[in-house]
Amino acid sequence: MRDVVQLRPEGLYCPAGQFYIDPWRPVATAVLTHGHGDHARVGMGCYHTSAEGLPILQWRLGDQDYRVHEYGQPFMLGNARVSLHPAGHVLGSAQVRIEADGQTWVVSGDYKRQPDPTCSPFEVVACDTFITEATFGLPIYRWPGTADVAQDIVQWRDHCAARGEAAILYCYALGKAQRVLAELKPFIDRPVYVHGAIAAGVDVYRQAGIDMADTQGVIDADGDSPASRAGFAGELIIAPPSAAGSAWLRRFRKAQHGFASGWMRLRGNRRRRNMDRGFVVSDHADWPDLLRTIHDTGARRVIATHGDTDALVRTLNEAGVAAETLATQYGEDD
Repeated sequence: MRDVVQLRPEGLYCPAGQFYIDPWRPVATAVLTHGHGDHARVGMGCYHTSAEGLPILQWRLGDQDYRVHEYGQPFMLGNARVSLHPAGHVLGSAQVRIEADGQTWVVSGDYKRQPDPTCSPFEVVACDTFITEATFGLPIYRWPGTADVAQDIVQWRDHCAARGEAAILYCYALGKAQRVLAELKPFIDRPVYVHGAIAAGVDVYRQAGIDMADTQGVIDADGDSPASRAGFAGELIIAPPSAAGSAWLRRFRKAQHGFASGWMRLRGNRRRRNMDRGFVVSDHADWPDLLRTIHDTGARRVIATHGDTDALVRTLNEAGVAAETLATQYGEDD
């Protein structure tokens, strides 16, 4: 019996449906799990996406041939019956369920099980074979409650205020920044300043109805505003990682730098990035949730990709689950 999903130079391919999932080279038909740049690329003939994810793709890829599907609604591609199901990673993220050749396969894309007010929650999808990400596939990766982390961020801002410093928090521009802003909303008492690259994504999320803390663009406050005159001392500023070490930082006379990422679970990662503070917030499943999800799917075969796959596969094999690795070109940003 042939595999429903196979690895080709262009990416993950479904022969029965003649489509690719998150291909990294141009193809005729792409089914996308979400809008991050390592999964959604220009150059495809057409793009199948979740309805929730359409605004993200329009922002990231511009005008393309989009085929839009509601979560859980099957559609046919060739001889494959396909449906998209919430992955809980970022707004519009989806798992891809495929029925073909008498088998049911699920390609997870990136996913998480933690509650997130900015996207639909992860849905367990039963399958025979589960292709799972393993970005944080080591037992050390276990996530704290995000509300607790949000309160820690506010306390850090207040600590910086007492020292006459700005608090600059680096977050990825799609998903992480918006989630942090949503989690901050119950705890913060004034607007958060944002880099222009962050503001663009925040606008997309607001138009999709996502409730977040109030924001103001740093560029809009430059000049003669009180915050600018004070060098933004005592303010929380959210910026993309690319802003670290750039000329954009010159407007902040004194500042501390923090990073919101699952990688901050290890202090060595914080030191390597030269950060004053690390806040553990991840849009991927941690170790316990990787194992829980695999168990919940009931899959008899598991294929792990992008991340710490070896530890996960070894643990599954020792537990009697048939598991293997698959090399892909997806990134590990978080």
